[in-house]
Amino acid sequence: MHSHRSFENPPALPHHLVAEVLERALREHPAYFEAQLKAEWEAACILVGTALNDDAGFVEYWCVRVGTLAPSGSPLLGLAGLCLGHTARRFGRLGAEALALAGSLAARSEADPEDVDARAQDGYDDVRSFLGLW
Repeated sequence: MHSHRSFENPPALPHHLVAEVLERALREHPAYFEAQLKAEWEAACILVGTALNDDAGFVEYWCVRVGTLAPSGSPLLGLAGLCLGHTARRFGRLGAEALALAGSLAARSEADPEDVDARAQDGYDDVRSFLGLW
C-alpha cells in the first residue's frame, strides 16, 4: 500500500485565538511529554498560519514575542526565525527589533543547534535575501 503525504499551509485565525494559543504555549510547560508536543504543534501551526496570511505588524509582534520568550531548545525558537523570513518575503520589510531577533536566532542556531534549530538560519537567509542585506 502506497500513501501520499500532503501538506497544507495553516490558515490565519482570529487574533484573539492566536494570542490565546501562543500565550499558553509560552506560559505552560506541561509535565507530560505528549502534552508538551501537542501544545508546541498547535502553537507552531498557528504561528505559521499567521506568518503566511496575516498583517505584518501582527506577525512581527508574535514572532518577536515567541522568539524572545520561548525557552532554549524549544522548536518554537527556530520557527519564529523562519516565520520572520516569511514576513520579509511577503512584505519586503521588517522592523528593527524583528530584524535583530532574526539575526540573533540564526547566530544562536549556528553556535548551538540544541538551543535553536536550523530553521532560524533558513529564515535569516530569507531576511537577508528579501531585504537586500547580503
